Amino acid sequence: MRNIVLILLVAVAAWYGYSHVQRHRAVELADETPVKLAPADSPSSFKCDGRTYCSQMTSCAEATYFLQHCPGTKMDGNHDGVPCEQQWCKQ
Repeated sequence: MRNIVLILLVAVAAWYGYSHVQRHRAVELADETPVKLAPADSPSSFKCDGRTYCSQMTSCAEATYFLQHCPGTKMDGNHDGVPCEQQWCKQ
């Protein structure tokens, strides 16, 4: 039983260390890589209508508009100013 607890503690510590390193590496890469967003459509084509998630967007331009103009959006998890990086605004 003692060995199992020790193995679990080592596994949790390894997982924590790995995730910590990955988070910092992602921030470093974001700081080094210039971001190129798709050209925005005219602002009049978008309006704040209560949508807040990437899954509700149809383009990078739309997500960018919502992030910059609409309150309460949840589209920039790493707070780098680029919304929906995994879905719409891939680099």
